[in-house]
Amino acid sequence: MKDTKKKLKTVSLDTMIDKHIGKVGSERRDAFEHELKIELVGNAIRQARKERHLTQEQLGELVGVQKAQISKLENSVTNARFETILKVFSALGAKVNFNVELDDKQMTLS
Repeated sequence: MKDTKKKLKTVSLDTMIDKHIGKVGSERRDAFEHELKIELVGNAIRQARKERHLTQEQLGELVGVQKAQISKLENSVTNARFETILKVFSALGAKVNFNVELDDKQMTLS
């Protein structure tokens, strides 16, 4: 009787992303990471809104935008203006930090 079990090879997540999305610095990889970051912002807005027990309409009123705009932000459907995103987090009472990395330096903006 032959052993028909195949051995699974373990690889890192980074290796899989490199293989299927592209190497760091490639155009495809940069686009993927950009979309991922936008999605994370949308998820953070949704989570903070729900923790504050606000509807999309109520948050929109606080920010001065329509409910549809809040929905688009949460679902990463649109590239919102930076100012709008900051207003949303401000209305939610959330602290926002940004990291900017230059070749050999890192700056944190709060």
